[in-house]
Order: sequence, then structure tokens, then C-alpha cells
Amino acid sequence: MSATGIGGNAKVIFDAHNAVDKGGVLFALPALLVMGLLKTEELYKLPSNHYYGLPHIVLTLAFMALLRIKNPEQLKQCKPGELGKVMGLDRVPEVRCLRQKINLLSQQKHAQELNRKLADHWNTLFPEDDLFLYIDGHVRVYSGELANLPVKYISRQKLCLNATTEYWVNDKTGQPVLVVMGELTEKLQHAIESQIIPQLKQTTLLPAVKKEQTPGDQPPACTLVFDREAYDIGFFDRLMKQHNIAILTYRKNVKDRWAENLFKTLDITVLEQKVTMRICEKRTVLDGVAFREIRRLNEGGHQTSIITNHPGLSMEMAAGRMFARWSQENFFRYMITDYDFDKMVEYGTEKIDEQKEVVNPPYRKISHRLKKHREKTRRLEAKATQIIEQIIDAPLDKMQELEQKQTALYEQIEENRQHEIEIIAEREKIPARIKLKDMPDDSRYNKLKTESKLLMNCIKMICYRAETAIANSLTDNSISSEQKRMLVKQIMSNNADIMPDTQNQTLTITLHTLSTPRFNIAAQKLANLLNQTNTVFPNTNLRMIFKTSSY
Repeated sequence: MSATGIGGNAKVIFDAHNAVDKGGVLFALPALLVMGLLKTEELYKLPSNHYYGLPHIVLTLAFMALLRIKNPEQLKQCKPGELGKVMGLDRVPEVRCLRQKINLLSQQKHAQELNRKLADHWNTLFPEDDLFLYIDGHVRVYSGELANLPVKYISRQKLCLNATTEYWVNDKTGQPVLVVMGELTEKLQHAIESQIIPQLKQTTLLPAVKKEQTPGDQPPACTLVFDREAYDIGFFDRLMKQHNIAILTYRKNVKDRWAENLFKTLDITVLEQKVTMRICEKRTVLDGVAFREIRRLNEGGHQTSIITNHPGLSMEMAAGRMFARWSQENFFRYMITDYDFDKMVEYGTEKIDEQKEVVNPPYRKISHRLKKHREKTRRLEAKATQIIEQIIDAPLDKMQELEQKQTALYEQIEENRQHEIEIIAEREKIPARIKLKDMPDDSRYNKLKTESKLLMNCIKMICYRAETAIANSLTDNSISSEQKRMLVKQIMSNNADIMPDTQNQTLTITLHTLSTPRFNIAAQKLANLLNQTNTVFPNTNLRMIFKTSSY
């Protein structure tokens, strides 16, 4: 009756099955539920006459992410019946059906609200007295022809390509908290002020600053940690005065050196690991604003400078938090490799507010031409300087030849300078920035559809946090930290027996043998830990019992 559309969503009914392909993914279900996977039911709805309901679709997407099935098309290479057994269904949705469901969810436009609910939920699970948030932009390259996107510099490819930017907020351990989508060529500091802080203020992470309070009346609400991309003294001052938010970042344009005898050798905690550093702190004033400057003396004598305006942050903690910023870079790298982070979920474009201003493309082209022309002039000047040095030491018979070369170079340099003046005059006739509505229709910027990508980002954040929680629970000394995630992936992709007992209301998941005895021991300890959670499979009354076939 469900298949014909008159019986409502298909009911979850488990049968006894042996050696279900990838049945070990059920070992991740308790962590998924704890991390808020079913928060989606508070916001989203699917028609009651559809065969697959909302829990089916959300579980399918989560299990796909954990099993590294990176897009709906890859479901064609999987066994739909085997994955269906894992969820108590006859099969998982086919590609077209799943894409239709994703489209229905995206049309409801609740992804950002879902992200805020998840942030509140994670803050309740892992409360912090002194909140640190890492913020960075992740650039997604676009190689299609449907959208007309601005050009961005891709550091990992050393190229300028059409791309969009996602701005991510991670906690002090590198776990994802929040993501917002950039539209055009926003700088990081603009994204923080216009998008990230307003989103954070709608969560319990960042309470609003009361009007009667002034900086210094209370500790900073949180500390934002980012790299030099957002470096701006006025921006730092505004964050503290308007939002009571402290900053921690690297200082730019450091020209002085501190005496090496001022540095103290201390043990600094960086992501729960002790690192010995030589550090020193002084008060510094930049553009009329006071900061605390902390420097680390490296073995080669280089001094790495950090600045913060947090009044109560210890020097050791400031250094530890700043040098732990690479945890966010590791998160990006892992998500790109394992979760197909940059995959486009839904094809199509959306319009951008036509009143927004952007850099005028013709102005940018002329500026690039001017830059290249000046580089050519500098190379000629360098050659002329070399010839002057040769003339000083040259014999008399070579002097005339060198002077002729020098004269020719000076003529070229003068021609280049005149041409540079012409290029500058040409550029002055073109406005540096224009509104989108003033751009030609065929080259006007638009943006890729963002709602489905935001929704999938939320689900992948839940999956990443769940996977991390499982890896952290593997406390066996025989499993190194580098092997923990590998072991979690092996458990989830392994076969398992699924045995329901409707009389005793239990669902027993028995994991098959893993590759090594020590992995089997660790899996059994994990099963014992999961049994203490008394997890009930969604939309059933079956309490899950976890076992391994080795013990």
C-alpha cells in the first residue's frame, strides 16, 4: 500500500539477515543520533503519501557519507537491497528518487536554521567556558558553464579560477560548527561581520552584548581565530567595541626583532599535545589601538608574531590556540578527500541582489595589464643596473658596446613609462566598482544554488562529528591516533549480521571479524560502550545491541 501511495511512508521492518554488506555502519547510528541527525524532523517535512519518509532520506544521506558513497550517482554501483536491510527497508531510494527528495527538502529553505539548531545542540553537549572559534574560507572551484562566477585565487592550485567561497566556523578541536556561503568576492572580514556574527548571535554560542555594557565590563563573549587574510586593525577594534568579541591572529608587516634573551622556554598545549616553545609577550599599539603581542622564537631565529586583544587570555593559551589553527586546515583536507566536500549537489543558478557592488571586470583587466607592464619595466631597470656594474670594471675596448646597450635599455624604460602613463589614464576613465545591474546581461554574475549544498554540509558535519566521537572513544593503547579513523572506516564498511527480536524488542548487530586481532578487541570494547547508550532505532521500539563475532 505504501508503494501505491495510499499506505503512508513505508514502515521500518527488520528481518533476520546474515552478512549484510556494510552492515557495520549501524555501529555509527548511536553517535549520529547523539550529534543531532533527527533535528531535521523539527524543520523539514516530506509528503505522507511518499514511500520514503524524512527519516529514511536523512539516514540514507548520512550512511552514504559515512560509507564514502560520495554522490547519488554512485548508488548505482552499490547493492540497494543490502543498504535497505540496514535501515529496515526493502531497498534504498534510486538516484532519481533521492535527488527529487533532496530537491523537496531544499525548497523548504531551512538549512541555515538547521545549522543554528545543530550549533546550539553541540554547545549543550560540549559547553565551553572560554569559547574559541576558528574561521576560514574554503574555495570551491567551478568548472561548468551554467553559472557566471567571479574569479578567485586557488592557493592549492596556484591559479585564478571561477569559484565560490564557503566560510567555515570550527571549534577549538577543529570540529565544524557553522558554515555560510559567499556570493561574490567578499573578504573574510566582511563575511565575519555581515554573515557569521549575525548567525552566531541567533545561537546560544554568542549572546548579544547589552547596550549599557562597554568593553571591559565583562569578559569577551568569544575569541575568533583566523589568519592574516582578515587582518585589519579597525576591524579588530569594531569587533571588540560593537560585539565584545576578541581576536587572535598573526601580525602583519613585522620589521623589528626582540632580544632573544627575553624569550622563555615553556611547554605549550597544542591540541592536547605538549610542545616546547620559546615565547615572549609585550604590549604594542597599532594604529592607535592597544594589543598584546606574543612572539615565538623558532630554531632558525625567525620570530612569529601573534596579536590578541583578549585581556584575560594567558600567553601560553594564546600561543597554543593560534598554532592549533591547522586543525581547521586538516578538517578541510579530510573532508575533500573522504566526503567529496566540493561536490555540487544540485545543478542550477540563482540571482544575486543587483544592488550589490563588485569590482568592475574591465577595470580589473586593465589593472592586471598595468601590473604586468610595471613588472616588465622593473626587469629592464634591473638589467640596466647590471650593465652599470659591468661598465665600472670593463676594459676600454668593451666600454662603447656596453654604453650602447645601456642607452637602448634606457630608451625602452622611457617608452614603458610613457606607456604606463597611457594605461593609467585609460583606467581612470573606467569606474573601479559597479553594481550588478550595470553589468552586461551576458556577463552578469550569478551564483550556484546554495540551499541543497548547505543541507548536505549540515549532514556531513553531523557525520564528521559522529565519526570523530567514535574514533575518540577507541581508547585501546594498541591503536595509534593515526589508525583510529582508519579503524572506524573499516568497522562501518564491514559486514554484519542483523537479528531482530520483536518479542524482546531488540535489534542485535553482530560485526564480522576485522583485519587484525587488536582491531577485533577494540571493536568489542566499542560495542560494549555503545550498548550502554540503549539506543532505539528510529521509528521502532527496537533497542540496539552491538556485538562482534570474534568474542
